[in-house]
Amino acid sequence: MGSEDFYQEEGPVHRVTVDGFWMDKFQVTNAQFALFVKETGYLTVAQRKPNPKDYPGAPPENLVPGSLVFHKTPGPVNLRHIEQWWVWTPGACWRRPMGQGSNIKGGRQYPVVHVAYEDAAAYVAWAGKTLPSEAEWEFAARGGLDGATFIWGEEHLPKDKPMANTWQGEFPWENLLLDGFESTSPVGTFPPNSYGLYDMAGNVWEWTDDWWTESHPEDANKPCCIPHNPRSERREDSYDPEQPQFQIPRRVVKGGSHLCAPNYCLRYRPAARRPQMIDTGTTHIGFRCIVRVNK
Repeated sequence: MGSEDFYQEEGPVHRVTVDGFWMDKFQVTNAQFALFVKETGYLTVAQRKPNPKDYPGAPPENLVPGSLVFHKTPGPVNLRHIEQWWVWTPGACWRRPMGQGSNIKGGRQYPVVHVAYEDAAAYVAWAGKTLPSEAEWEFAARGGLDGATFIWGEEHLPKDKPMANTWQGEFPWENLLLDGFESTSPVGTFPPNSYGLYDMAGNVWEWTDDWWTESHPEDANKPCCIPHNPRSERREDSYDPEQPQFQIPRRVVKGGSHLCAPNYCLRYRPAARRPQMIDTGTTHIGFRCIVRVNK
């Protein structure tokens, strides 16, 4: 588990063991989520009015139901300023992924997006399943290729063929569309990994059930003490120290998305990990379910 070749938060490389589990082949689709909503009447976080106490200093016009929507920039920009491509969009939600006037017609087999952690947790509870831990997710993504850079091996584009829905070109303004998709793609479009799991790289990020940590434990690679079913359970350690005004915990998301590019966020790799505030869904975050054998 982990890597020491790309981003600091992925280290150190270490061994873990996990008990058996079954994982869904595909990310949860719009069709599946629609059935859940139909049977339960559930409203996602993006469809509810935010509590002003949770967002001190937020403009009143932003304290309405909505979500973050990606927009390409007209040209090269400073990659440190994500507000240049992420736009808070009133009305954006899983049914209207680009905001008012958009819909998911024709998108039944696309991954559901604009789902916050709470929404994913509600769905898996309804489905009689659960979300994977970070270790379970990474084990499944690797497909038995221990230590490989990508879920398909070492070569980025084997025979110049895109193996996942990612960004080709200079992010966030130039998408060469070598994979054929500007945004998300129907689940199962790209080849599965060796365990028969689709889209474990790219398309949409996936929620896990672990609280965010800045790295794996420094003592995790001790040969004497291989962690068994490791979990990060300290909510209080997951807050963003750079935004102390927002006391919103963060969970680990895995897998990268269609917005990951070699020049920005080369994270469509099994070791890659990022923090995500639990209240925030976007146009590039979804999830999939597991069932543990010993349940």
